[in-house]
Amino acid sequence: METSWRIIIFVSVFFIMWCWENYNPLRSRVEQIKSYRRTVNLMLGVFSMLLMRLSFGASSILLAQEAQLQGLGLFNYYPFFSVGQFCLSIILLDLAIYWQHRLFHLWPGLWRLHEVHHSDLDFDVTTALRFHPLEIVLSMIYKLALIVVLGISPLAMLVFEIGLNASALFNHSNIRLPTALERVVRLILVTPDMHRIHHSILPAEQATNFGFCVSCWDRLFGTYQASTQNNQATMLIGVARYRTLAHVNFINCLLMPFKK
Repeated sequence: METSWRIIIFVSVFFIMWCWENYNPLRSRVEQIKSYRRTVNLMLGVFSMLLMRLSFGASSILLAQEAQLQGLGLFNYYPFFSVGQFCLSIILLDLAIYWQHRLFHLWPGLWRLHEVHHSDLDFDVTTALRFHPLEIVLSMIYKLALIVVLGISPLAMLVFEIGLNASALFNHSNIRLPTALERVVRLILVTPDMHRIHHSILPAEQATNFGFCVSCWDRLFGTYQASTQNNQATMLIGVARYRTLAHVNFINCLLMPFKK
């Protein structure tokens, strides 16, 4: 049942963002690479999904259920009212993903995996699918550890993972939000204009705006940048050493972390 809900919501949000960015895009697409890079991104997303289903399945929900039964984790050891526990679980999980993201930029071995995500030559909703499968596996192991340590409930874990996926699709999309609306939304959520700065080719800008869902963590920990040095509609996206289609085909994306 949980798998069905996750798939339905994911596909729905993806379809909405896809239609929105094609109807009212912020950035003009580079026609020569549009279909190619979208295909690579979709292939990486499907490959990672299949790997996760075969290796982990619904392990996050099952582990949360087992932790609850066995009384494992902070919230199961010191239980308090359920609504507060649920909300705090979501907040702590989002904070943990913020720090995970920062670590993938700080540690060279992790960056080699995460560089696949940043090597995209453009920025749209399919970029949210562009992760190296090993990064997805490490992220799942990290979340499983959080479940045991914190005692996250099955419902909180399910809602968080659905929200995380939906947020990633939203803030990677190539949509144009009215300026006034974008400023209001950014007070709470990470918007595409905020996250797009993180995908700039400039290393200094890549080291900002690490949040995926709520925008407060970057402000709190000093990694927030309000605007880019260049116009968002024309700024260069990607990584300096991967600038051709040959660099970023499907096979090379899988091999990228292991190349010098």
